[in-house]
Amino acid sequence: MYRTKTCGELNIKNVKEHVELAGWIQKIRDLGGMTFIDLRDEFGITQIVVNSEELKNFVKELHTESCIHIEGEVVERASKNSHMKTGDIEVVAEKIEVLGKCKNVLPFEINTDQEVREDLRLEYRFLDLRNEKLHNNILLRSKILKTIRDKMDELEFTEIQTPILANSSPEGARDYLVPSRLNPGEFYALPQAPQQFKQLLMVSGFNKYYQIAPCFRDEDPRADRAPGEFYQLDFEMSFATQEDVFKVIEEVVPYTFEKFTDWKVDKGPFVRIPYKEAMEKYGIDKPDLRNPLIIQDVTEVFKGSDFNAFKDKTIKAIIVPNGAEQGRKFFDKMGEFATTEEVGAKGLAWTKLDNEGNVQGGIAKFITEEIKERLEKDFGLEKNASIFFIADEFEKAQKIAGLVRIELGKRLDLIEKGVYKFCFIVDFPMYELSDEGTIDFSHNPFSMPQGGLDALENKNPLDVLAYQYDLVCNGYEMASGAVRNHDPEIMVKAFEIAGYSEEDVKNRFGALYNAFQYGTPPHAGAAPGIDRMIMLIADSQNIREVIAFPKNKKARDLLMRAPSVVTEQQLKDVHIKLDINKKGNEN
Repeated sequence: MYRTKTCGELNIKNVKEHVELAGWIQKIRDLGGMTFIDLRDEFGITQIVVNSEELKNFVKELHTESCIHIEGEVVERASKNSHMKTGDIEVVAEKIEVLGKCKNVLPFEINTDQEVREDLRLEYRFLDLRNEKLHNNILLRSKILKTIRDKMDELEFTEIQTPILANSSPEGARDYLVPSRLNPGEFYALPQAPQQFKQLLMVSGFNKYYQIAPCFRDEDPRADRAPGEFYQLDFEMSFATQEDVFKVIEEVVPYTFEKFTDWKVDKGPFVRIPYKEAMEKYGIDKPDLRNPLIIQDVTEVFKGSDFNAFKDKTIKAIIVPNGAEQGRKFFDKMGEFATTEEVGAKGLAWTKLDNEGNVQGGIAKFITEEIKERLEKDFGLEKNASIFFIADEFEKAQKIAGLVRIELGKRLDLIEKGVYKFCFIVDFPMYELSDEGTIDFSHNPFSMPQGGLDALENKNPLDVLAYQYDLVCNGYEMASGAVRNHDPEIMVKAFEIAGYSEEDVKNRFGALYNAFQYGTPPHAGAAPGIDRMIMLIADSQNIREVIAFPKNKKARDLLMRAPSVVTEQQLKDVHIKLDINKKGNEN
């Protein structure tokens, strides 16, 4: 063994013990008469004292982040450090051995608060992971995964692994394709989720399944979405309803959060918000309930108004209590935000009421006494409040109002702190219009429509709701799930409305289609996102900070240099010829 103790466990009780420690040099301080080394391992830091001239000369040749082994005696520190876990003691070095040298110049300082370009950190991720905060995030991840597994075992779920090399399936994102050497011209697809496999497990008679499942989607990265691959707590239950799934989530999720945070955590049952209501009140299907602001539709109030910008438009309003305290600069800055390309508003109208109830500023001249009275009576406008208006076509007005609501919450510091607020978004529409004007699935294509076959045959497809639901936490979608379609007749009709023939269903989803002919139980499930859950518990704004080896914003692994060009022979082995020039490959 290279160590008899770790750097974080020594205390006053270990004084006079002879110990061996191993770790990394965090800092060297040469004070002339003696030299100090801060030795770090995963468990903490211990101060090493170097007295002998021979060892001091040896230490002069060492660099920070070198990996060393020391032997020595634990002594009580004359000058104790209450900020260190091991601050009551130090170790007097008798022997120092270098286990792994470190270059003189590091690409960046590891344990400092200075900003380091993220791509550089990702290129040297093995060094970046030595940073205490990031290192602890990965340890936290391990503990959370164990907690989840223990809880799912307690709830009598069976852990089952499903294939990584699977078939292509339309589940909302582009597939990652893997060519087959043994089957020329054919491809596997990495699973976007174990969707079909977990349904097949229910057909197979398993009662309750789960796994910490890797999922692969060729999507653009965001701060809260890891590009390429992510993990989810995938679970499914036979003979289950939507309420049964909610009960599992309401037990597992708060339990996990409470174990690793001192924030207040919502307990079940969580608030249930229909999708339509979420879009109306929050302008988004993943509302942050810590933000007290809501969106209201005031279109009728302004019918006949002389304000041209409101004519023939849907008009959304956000009332901010005590918002009149803000100066003109605040309102101008909000207007600038609303008209950015990301938000897309043509403008942001506003006005406010002073302490006497007089309308001031912005579009005050268009707020007649009648309009003011209706805003007060029907929409809660009060003295000393401000009100923002968004006018556009219906769906765009909702979207812009949602983004303005979020920004107002941030800029006015209205977001409740130290709390996790959960809600279920329910009653999603089964279908939506694509950009090309065709009917498409709006959510999971394997979901059960509310009203079953009758709804599919007799309703306008855009009016059909599905047993689909999302779990939302503090403005992040944290889980998605559904009661599954288990009837082949309903399955065929559902896909027919979206433009797939029965033959398409047989070809693309043959395993499910065939399995559903042999006595399929009703089943339902969900899949909380593991990475996003850990990001929330760690109070991080960047999902890459809770993943050991993440891709960068361009979906590149800078450490392993992937994706990369492969050899001609490798391509021949899988029967592929690239129609791309060399420059294109390099790009």
